[in-house]
Amino acid sequence: MELVEQFRADLMANSPDWVLIWLQVLIGVLALSVLFAPFRPEARAILVGTLMGIGMTIVIYAQFGFTRILGVGHILFWTPTLFYMLSLQGTASVEKTWFSRWLWLAIAVMAVSLALDYSDLVRYLLGERGPIEL
Repeated sequence: MELVEQFRADLMANSPDWVLIWLQVLIGVLALSVLFAPFRPEARAILVGTLMGIGMTIVIYAQFGFTRILGVGHILFWTPTLFYMLSLQGTASVEKTWFSRWLWLAIAVMAVSLALDYSDLVRYLLGERGPIEL
């Protein structure tokens, strides 16, 4: 738990306000998967992908610290989850329901987050390997 607390402290100290707000939106939207998970395999996929991504982010943090490579935790698990969710669009199982509205919102926030994560990964690979700081 110390590692998680240290990660949280680094996150709060070194992230601009917009990142902290974005994380609240992201967590809020993806946490809704818990409501749909008992009934929808798609929601279970998002829930599992989210939990695995968070876990991998902590593992990467333990190895590399608060650097731009942290997004790899999301990239590894959310990229296939996102493509799976996109492949479901237009099928009868996700049309015109509260679930489908939430699914589109989850797809949107995951896509934006992945764009930021891929950008950070490229920056890391191009040499920005120091700690992320304000």
